Amino acid sequence: MKDFHIHLVSDSTGETVILVARASLVHFDDIEPVEHHWMMIRSPDQVKDVLKYIAEKPGFVIFTLVNQANRKILEEGCRRLQLPCIPVLDPVVAGLGTYLGAETHARPGGQHVLDDEYFARIEAMQFSLAHDDGQSTWDIDDADVVLLGVSRTSKTPTSIYLANRGIKTANIPIVPGCPIPDEIFHAKNPLIVGLTKDPKRLVEIRRQRLRMIDQDENTDYVDLEMVSKEINDARRLFNKHNWTTINVSRKSIEETAATVLKLYYERTESSL
Repeated sequence: MKDFHIHLVSDSTGETVILVARASLVHFDDIEPVEHHWMMIRSPDQVKDVLKYIAEKPGFVIFTLVNQANRKILEEGCRRLQLPCIPVLDPVVAGLGTYLGAETHARPGGQHVLDDEYFARIEAMQFSLAHDDGQSTWDIDDADVVLLGVSRTSKTPTSIYLANRGIKTANIPIVPGCPIPDEIFHAKNPLIVGLTKDPKRLVEIRRQRLRMIDQDENTDYVDLEMVSKEINDARRLFNKHNWTTINVSRKSIEETAATVLKLYYERTESSL
């Protein structure tokens, strides 16, 4: 496995450059990148400080800087170090400018302005946190999406990811011997999605969880036969109520969320 350093430089939160880098890295096998995140880099002195560290840990450099002076310092510094330095948004911005016949206006962090979309994401995040793990089911019908699944099927991180896209998401755990909140069966507004996972893979993940919190592994929670029954019971519940089911065994959080978003937008468009 090949280790290497990758420096991600941004004049804002770094979300864009991190997503682009990670989406690109998945195309390569047997590599282990060491990520260095440089956020809110907006002055020449900050760029020079970043270059000093890059010189100590040479590697691939990807950036989203809109200030031309700062870009020049970074690019020239990397050229002296003989390191690749890639402005990831330039081809897209240039292409859009040509297509639209419009000039670009450089604004660091411009994608994070306090507009209606921003406040919608904040509201969705607050809703999702308040409705995590079966909390506050009395107003479940206000949710855009409800996720159900047995323990360790990535309900919470998927909910948070969706909330960051402005989707108000509640998640409900399916626990053996505990009834599902009655409100879920009467909800009319939300898209309801069941998450499932391969029992063997689920047992592995649960064992890792128990070890992390130093708990006894001699329990039904990690017994393959009992876990298989949990999964089968959950699937029967999803089928009975005609809820869409997603197997998350080989999906990342981002892939699961993308599937849910696709279902949600298709449902929204069909109702218009």
